[in-house]
Amino acid sequence: MDPPAITRHRRPFLAPFWVVLLTAVAAACVVYAFRRNATTTVVVLVMSAERQSGTIDDPPLSAEGEQRAQRLAQMFGAAAGPGRLDAVYVSDDRRAQQTAAPLLERLRAAAVRYSSPDARAAAAGLLRTHAGEDILVVGSAADIREFLVELAGSAPAPAAAEAGPDLLYIVSVPSLGSARLLRLRY
Repeated sequence: MDPPAITRHRRPFLAPFWVVLLTAVAAACVVYAFRRNATTTVVVLVMSAERQSGTIDDPPLSAEGEQRAQRLAQMFGAAAGPGRLDAVYVSDDRRAQQTAAPLLERLRAAAVRYSSPDARAAAAGLLRTHAGEDILVVGSAADIREFLVELAGSAPAPAAAEAGPDLLYIVSVPSLGSARLLRLRY
């Protein structure tokens, strides 16, 4: 005996509703997972502070440079909570190490050292190693230019890069989209 005609037609009528509902739920799950994994890496680039006048190849910081290093430690020296740095990268030259020393002492942390000729490779490694973190980089003007090219895709004009050690570059590198660059004086 054949089933009643009413039940035969009721199932095909509800099938499109269930297909649309399941598709919407699956799409919402994919969007949620995608957005949850999206991160932004923030890199703050600082040039080495002022050097003492002299003729040696790698001079130490001047008195003004030491004051600037202390100001940098006050700005980024939060040991916990919002604004805490996850890593500090420092060039192998003396002035960069002396500029970062008060900050590292305040954070009770060790710096990741890179050599100046390998600045671009260090920038690429920084993005892989510290995705979604906040990083400070201290180096020479040439190092900062290499980091900017690697992270933001462009370097500042040579006159802007040589404008002085009181420039701070903040590069925001999202996992989705393009990098943004902000230049400040401190």
